[in-house]
Amino acid sequence: MIRVLIVDDSLFIRTILRDLLKDSPDIEVVGTAVNGIDALEKIAELAPDVITLDIEMPRMGGLEVLENLRGKSTKPKVIVLSTLTSRQADMTHRALRLGADDFMLKPKDVPNVKGIERELIQKIRNLVLLPTIKKPAATRKREADAAVLIGSSAGGPPMLDALLSALPPDLPAAVVVTQHMPVGFTASLAERLNRVSPLSVKETENGDVLQNGTVLVSKAGYHTVISGLASETGRIHGRVVHSTAPPLHAVRPAVDATFTSAVRVFGPRIVSVILSGMGSDGGEGALAVKTAGGATMVCAEEDCLVYGMARSALSRNCVDRVVPLKNLAREITRAVNRFEVDHV
Repeated sequence: MIRVLIVDDSLFIRTILRDLLKDSPDIEVVGTAVNGIDALEKIAELAPDVITLDIEMPRMGGLEVLENLRGKSTKPKVIVLSTLTSRQADMTHRALRLGADDFMLKPKDVPNVKGIERELIQKIRNLVLLPTIKKPAATRKREADAAVLIGSSAGGPPMLDALLSALPPDLPAAVVVTQHMPVGFTASLAERLNRVSPLSVKETENGDVLQNGTVLVSKAGYHTVISGLASETGRIHGRVVHSTAPPLHAVRPAVDATFTSAVRVFGPRIVSVILSGMGSDGGEGALAVKTAGGATMVCAEEDCLVYGMARSALSRNCVDRVVPLKNLAREITRAVNRFEVDHV
């Protein structure tokens, strides 16, 4: 049984979170706390496995709680709950640097709050179940000849945890993740994913070169466009160009922008993957990958919170495989290794 302590100064949020978690057979809410001082007392008294932590609270905020927990031999895993503001984005990043293990965005209204149930439960389970990753020794990475492109939106972050933690550190391809997320929060997402994946993970910067065994998370507010870059040997590799072109499907970054641009660089040497997400972003991009001869996958519907993006690709008859989340890393690796064989 996973013991959870809810820490938030809002009675509404405390009540909602308790209600969301109460029916999970493997989760027990052992208590609630109204501020950081109360939280530290309850942590000592109740020994929770996981706490959900508000950042801004009276008397003592979430950052001070994390500072108090640093250096302790036994401490709970921490999920920080953030509101959608630039100030909270900065504080969320600070929280991760102070030792928070994950974060979630607080919806603004009741229907959306209730909609985070599945993602919250999966995040709690991931914190307890995902193994600690030991990064291999840093070595110079080779420019990638193949790319794995992943698109996701609502419900995507905990799926990215599971997928990226299972990919091999020597994957002979670059990985680009385009996750719909408010401006300011993709840096925190990249930092979180870097902790659970054996691959190196970072937020995109303009001019980043795509390298084997690395993961780039598209920076919110920009489309991640993949352009060609000639190496010293004359071979064409990929690099990131941040674009402020108008949003596609009302989002920026858009999955379609990344997928379609990458086709012009990598041609058939692409694996595209669509996870959970609302709307139709990714459908046109998956079709472009398929038309170029690349491999296309979507996650199975039962593993997704929302199936709009995957369904958009399926409706275009361009999906090679529908794969359960637990098998996706294996199937991606197999597809990339086939590129290696073809290239020899």
